[in-house]
Amino acid sequence: MATPLEKWVEEQAKLTKPNKIYWCDGSEDEARRLIEIGMKKEKIGDVPIFQELNQKSWPNAYYHRSHPTDVARTEHLTYVCHPDKEIAGPNNNWMHPDEAKEKMRKLSDGCMKGRTMYVLPYMMGHPDSPYAKACIQLTDVSYVAVSMRIMTRMSKKIIEKIGTREDFVKGLHSVGDFDPDKRFIMHFPDEHLVWSIGSGYGGNALLGKKCFSLRIASWLGFQEGWLAEHMVILGIEDPKGNVTYVTVALPSACGKTNLAMLESALPGYKVWTLGDDIAWLNVGPDGRLWAINPEAGLFGVAPGTSMKTNPNMLKTLKAVNFYPTLFTNTGLDTDTNEPWWEGLDGAVPKNLIDWQGKSWDSSSGSKVAHPNSRFTVSINNCPTLSKEFDNPKGVPISAIILGGRRTQLVPLVTESFNWQNGVYLGARTGSETTAAAAHQVGQLRRDPMAMLPFCGYNMGDYFRHWLNIGKKLTQPPKIFSVNWFRVDDEGKFVWPGFGENIRVLKWIVDRVHNRVKAKQTPLGLIPDAQDLETGGLNITKEKMAKLFEINAQEWKQELQDTEKFLNQFGSRTPSEIWQEHKKLAEQLDNNVSEFEDSIHYGDRGGA
Repeated sequence: MATPLEKWVEEQAKLTKPNKIYWCDGSEDEARRLIEIGMKKEKIGDVPIFQELNQKSWPNAYYHRSHPTDVARTEHLTYVCHPDKEIAGPNNNWMHPDEAKEKMRKLSDGCMKGRTMYVLPYMMGHPDSPYAKACIQLTDVSYVAVSMRIMTRMSKKIIEKIGTREDFVKGLHSVGDFDPDKRFIMHFPDEHLVWSIGSGYGGNALLGKKCFSLRIASWLGFQEGWLAEHMVILGIEDPKGNVTYVTVALPSACGKTNLAMLESALPGYKVWTLGDDIAWLNVGPDGRLWAINPEAGLFGVAPGTSMKTNPNMLKTLKAVNFYPTLFTNTGLDTDTNEPWWEGLDGAVPKNLIDWQGKSWDSSSGSKVAHPNSRFTVSINNCPTLSKEFDNPKGVPISAIILGGRRTQLVPLVTESFNWQNGVYLGARTGSETTAAAAHQVGQLRRDPMAMLPFCGYNMGDYFRHWLNIGKKLTQPPKIFSVNWFRVDDEGKFVWPGFGENIRVLKWIVDRVHNRVKAKQTPLGLIPDAQDLETGGLNITKEKMAKLFEINAQEWKQELQDTEKFLNQFGSRTPSEIWQEHKKLAEQLDNNVSEFEDSIHYGDRGGA
């Protein structure tokens, strides 16, 4: 008798009409076969899915060029289909589930004709973790099958784990004909189902990633009492060998991967990598917050990645491993058959083709690599991988760090006064947009906890959920804000960033362990000058002051914009958030001169 899983696969096959169905087992031999199929049999237009790269310089590496209209997450075509529009909230595009399914059935009818349907059984999280979830994705392209093997724990044992259960996570994906007008990514949270057509790009097609691990999982977490977050997980080891675990929320292309694999500029300090993108946070039996990384790979932005910015990433990409490494939409050096992107070390090669396969020269004014070009690589290649990565329990979190890209306004680092104040800090977080999403670069948008594109339900309820999680914790993590991106009057970054960010992480760890005091401002607590390690930095006192400058008038404008954002959620915005907002607004209104006098960097005072 067929299991619920087998019946579901059969039903989707009747709709999509593939030539054949192949059940993946996640083995190394299978990965090699899928690569071969992608090089010899499957194409996008007349371009093979995979091209082998220089195996001496880039072991087990392959190149993929996506359809030119299909290079980023398409948020305007991404829907969250709760039965009630209010549950989806103004932060999501909404369509009624019945209407969405009718639309997707029409688009998916026969969409896999002439192709193979790959059945991908995978686990998000370690199979032995009580926090992990068993999933199935169907797809009709080898690129997605190989990518999902890198990014998740794929194995035929997952089929046994699902057994006769009906509540497994389901994903149906087809590239269709890549028509942007027929491209949709639909989420059905109550059914644990994602249905995607028309795109082969990572965030739209690797359904275990943003689609399930954040949009569906955030709804599951809301119902089950945990958090699915767009966060790095890392361990910070001090000179005595003590490791403090933290999570960091940053919008895409704001340095998450660089931070997750940071090479410390401070002697005696090390950073251990547990994840570069997603954290599932559960209240442990000890009352602490515990984090697992549901993924098993790294899906990073290529441009700007170099031995200077992220040496550990370069080592990861060049490591010899039985998992393939994929490069998508970078340029290619035709002399050496190697990937190339802006910011990579060394001279610009003489003979390059760009991400669309066209001959490139420096006078063209165009980029060789697409700004959102990517690499997909196993986290097991990473030289800084934490020994706790595969711990089914996860790691205990002592600090949550929230940030964004702000060229002005926001200080380098601020500690919230308490959990409630920290949730407000996260709720008002804004960031200047990047190329990781399909909209204009450089615009400011609110992006609470870096989750605006990924929260699978009303964000007002999401803030309430965060507040409720805090009430369950007997040892809540401290919550911090960071901003590496302030610029001076000439538009140059004031803070050196990259490996020097360990200096900020050190202060955060010192605060967690009560080793240093901090100075109070209406925004939160900032470092005393002597407690932020700046020895050896080529940065003046004036520039350090710029990093912590708080302009009351600019902040009053910021709060007006924040209020407009929070008002979208009506009565669902918790009263506690408005309390914190009111407190800050009152201090800005009533104590402007006192406020401005209090924030000169280096003044004494503490908490």
